[in-house]
Amino acid sequence: IQVENGVSYVDKWVIDCDAGATTVILFANTVGISSRAFEYCGDLTSITIPPSVTSIGYYAFSGCSSLSSIIIPSGVTSIGEYVFRGCSGLTSVTILSNVTSIEYGMFSGCSGLTSVTIPSSVTNIGGDAFSGCSGLTSIEIPLGVTSIGESAFQGCSGLTSVTIPLSVTNIDVNAFYGCTGVIQVENGVSYVDKWVIDCDTGVTTVTMRANTVGIGDYAFAGCRSLASITIPSGVRSIAEGTFYDCISLTSITIPSSVTSIEGYAFHGCRSLASIMIPSGVTSIGDWAFEDCDNLTSIVIPSSVTNIGYSAFYFCFDLNTVYYGGSESDWGNITMKGDIHYLTSATRYYYSSTQPTTAGNYWYYDGNGQVAIWQQASV
Repeated sequence: IQVENGVSYVDKWVIDCDAGATTVILFANTVGISSRAFEYCGDLTSITIPPSVTSIGYYAFSGCSSLSSIIIPSGVTSIGEYVFRGCSGLTSVTILSNVTSIEYGMFSGCSGLTSVTIPSSVTNIGGDAFSGCSGLTSIEIPLGVTSIGESAFQGCSGLTSVTIPLSVTNIDVNAFYGCTGVIQVENGVSYVDKWVIDCDTGVTTVTMRANTVGIGDYAFAGCRSLASITIPSGVRSIAEGTFYDCISLTSITIPSSVTSIEGYAFHGCRSLASIMIPSGVTSIGDWAFEDCDNLTSIVIPSSVTNIGYSAFYFCFDLNTVYYGGSESDWGNITMKGDIHYLTSATRYYYSSTQPTTAGNYWYYDGNGQVAIWQQASV
């Protein structure tokens, strides 16, 4: 029932899991626990790891479904992948060690886990690290972590609080997918990819922190309750399908750092009434605003040289276009596909001063808002 191993390295089959061992104490001179050492010891409820241990191999405690808590001492510098995978009875983990990474799948399937202490030495949280930890209600990611891997917290349905420090520069695909309790996620990241948030939760507001420089393809696609979003000034592109089918999005401010709006970027944003494209944008992608059937006005800068295939298809209510260049400049824009709704709208050309010739002209007023010049007398 109790095995005391005075060994320098605990290897697989040091104990016989079939014998029903419930408690293991490792002696003080133990320096390592090998891969799969206690894998599927289903009756194991507790283990004391001495401070002399420096490494724990992959799958070391995988399938130890009766293990309820564990303290990893500060001497440990390396922990392998899937170490506690499927430890469904594990409720509390304290990592005092100097490890730099929460490895791939380390706590995946630990459905009973409610508390995790991550040390400040950690710089990376690997893919699937906490996936399926449905009992986890909150987690604080320490300053110094730069990356959160694919599906890292996927299926953490009880998670209501996440603290993401500004040191994080990447949150990967599906990182928080299925976290139904998270209603607002603030991402201090350099690249926001698809399924960083779970749109099925009814998220209405997203704030991205100042060091965000990219938004991935379809990042917020299908967020049908999303009404507002703050895009920081460092973002360079509105990627393909970024806001696809965000039917509740009523307005959006695109920062001047953006240089391109890719295909399907705002497809199906039926509540979007107006949009101002900043002067650095040179291209608008295919079907970028298709089915924005409540869009009534748009500002297009003179920097735009290409408008993609049917970019404004089915924009039935588009009646006003404020163009940043002259009529001859407008004629030089390459347009493809069905452009009827765009070209049939009333078009105004930009003039910083009162025009002296007749025509439709606009300018920015003192508040930076679009204003129309009175018709010049002929």
